[in-house]
Amino acid sequence: MERARTGVVILLVEDEALIRMLFAEVLADLGHSVAARAGTLASGLALAKARDYQLAILDIDLNGKPAFPIADVVKARGKALLFVTGHGSSSLAADHEGAAVLQKPFSRAQLSHAISSALARAA
Repeated sequence: MERARTGVVILLVEDEALIRMLFAEVLADLGHSVAARAGTLASGLALAKARDYQLAILDIDLNGKPAFPIADVVKARGKALLFVTGHGSSSLAADHEGAAVLQKPFSRAQLSHAISSALARAA
């Protein structure tokens, strides 16, 4: 079995503040660091362009706005990408089909596996 990677620097974009906070705690428990957090499309876009990170974890639906413009920036910068959604992979835009997707709710083990999968897809 492949050992989960730790020490990944992450951009986290999630519109629900409590979920964003809990998400960051779980990521830290898994040995990762959150370089930046955002709760809106605008702040996520700005951080995706300006900050240094290895992986962006994006909630697909940010207060009714799709996170795909952020994903486009992440891809253009050659960074790994993981979508998180309560709606399934069918909510992905055609440009992002095949991206790593984690269905809410998820376990720590599922998150760890999804991070490894997203990093492998970007390699």
